[in-house]
This record gives sequence, structure tokens and C-alpha cells, in this order.
Amino acid sequence: MQAFDYLAPRSLDEAYAHLGNGRKSLFLAGGTDVIVQLREGRKHCDQLIDLKHVPELTAHGFTADGTLEIGAAAPLAEIYEDPEVRLRLPGLVDAASLIGGIQIQSRASLGGNLCNASPAADSTPALMVLGARLLIGSSAGTREVPVEQFATGPGRNALEANEILLQVRIPPQPPRSGAFYLRFIPRNEMDIAVASAGARVVLSAEGDRIESARIALGAVGPTAILATAAADAVAGQPANADSIARAADIAAQAATPITDMRGSVAQRIKLSSVLTARALNGALSRALETR
Repeated sequence: MQAFDYLAPRSLDEAYAHLGNGRKSLFLAGGTDVIVQLREGRKHCDQLIDLKHVPELTAHGFTADGTLEIGAAAPLAEIYEDPEVRLRLPGLVDAASLIGGIQIQSRASLGGNLCNASPAADSTPALMVLGARLLIGSSAGTREVPVEQFATGPGRNALEANEILLQVRIPPQPPRSGAFYLRFIPRNEMDIAVASAGARVVLSAEGDRIESARIALGAVGPTAILATAAADAVAGQPANADSIARAADIAAQAATPITDMRGSVAQRIKLSSVLTARALNGALSRALETR
């Protein structure tokens, strides 16, 4: 491992000051990815900035309007163990409880998972269907981007020089809605998705029609895919098996996978359809529970 300086700022201003010194920086929001990458020589830095000591980056909570604000370095376990999060956003819990094993989840964070920008990241599709936005900051100010625009390629994200991912913001979900996320893996935990899918549906007042939907796929392209054509296809349709099957087939057409040691192109395209149908059914069941 290349030598680097370890820095542990206690405030955002201190973190921004470290970024302005002209040295190559990496962030530690949990460390479960970056430490491995540094040890294996896949990443290099002059200084590793630990964000776990900045209070606002490790906090999470609901605002008065129902938005869930999650600090980029907040541990996953604290999020999915929160009873209010489990009640309001079970689709987020689906993903947060799958990232690594239980021990890893006490350190790993949504921010770290997003910044690592793996095409197979569990957080991204789940956050995409929930309409999440990301707050990014620097000494010059802050900006927001939709989560679907954050990953720009495998291992690459939209952070510019001297910027830090500060917060994940999930807006209040619509009435009569439900969200669900799942993945396919060869074993039960501490594995990487061969393919994954998330879905959110909003039902009519009667519960028999899907008013709108959001569908996202993971691990079947260089970044997670927001399957807008599939979501449009199911919007306004009866909440039944035929509508879901049609949307699942259209979602699979959006997949652009590769063949690697974990799965083939054909397998991943098939999985995109199967997992989308299961995600839509799971989201539909949760939406019916909220009526």
C-alpha cells in the first residue's frame, strides 16, 4: 500500500480546507471499499479524509415535510434499524440491509456505496425509484443532483474537484405508493448482484390501477438504469399480472449487460425481466398495505 496521510476533520469547513491544499484526496465514509482498493493498489491518494467525525455527515432524520435526510457517512445499520425508516421507506431498507454483511453495515454508508459507483451497487436502483437527490458541497457552496445522474461510469461519479457528497435526500413518497428492491446473487450475503431491480408504484384510490411507476435496474449496464419506457408502459394500466409482465419485458430491453465470471449477457437480460416483475409485485403489495 502506498503511504498517505490520514486526516480526520471535525467540521465541514475543516474538510473543505484539506481539499484546498492541492494534494490528491480520497474520502473514507465507511472504508469498506476504499481501504481494500488502496491496499490492492487500485486507487492512490496523498491524503485519506475520514468523514466519520463530521457530525452532520453521520446523522439522519426526517424533516418537517417528511423528507429523509441521510448524512453521506451515516452507517447503514443505523438507517435500517430506525423504526420510522422501516415504516415509511421499506424499499430503502431492502437495499441498505443487503450491502455487505452485518459487521460491514455498522461501518458502510450509502454515501460510500454511491461514490464507489459500482454498476452493481445496491443503493443506486433503490434510491432511483424513490426519487432521491444528492446534496454535494464545496467551500463555494452546495448543489443537488438526482441520484440517477451521479454515477458516470464504472467507478466514476459526478463529484468535481474539492467537492464532497454531503447528504442523500429522499422526498416524501406519494400516497398509495409502495417500493421494493431485490437482487439475484449466487449466495445469500457479502456478494455482488448479478442483476438487480427496484420499483415504486402509485395506485389509484380504488387500488385497481397503477397511476405511475418508477423502475430501475442494476448490474446490467455501466451504470444503474432508470427504465423509463417500462415505467411509462405500466402507468395507467390495471394492477394485474399482464401489465406487470409487459413492463418487465420492456425493462429487459433497456439492459446492456456484459458477460463476466458472475453471469452471461443472456442470463442478465432474462434476470432483468424476472426481477422487474418481482419488484413490481413487491411494490404493489406494499402500496396496497398503505391504502
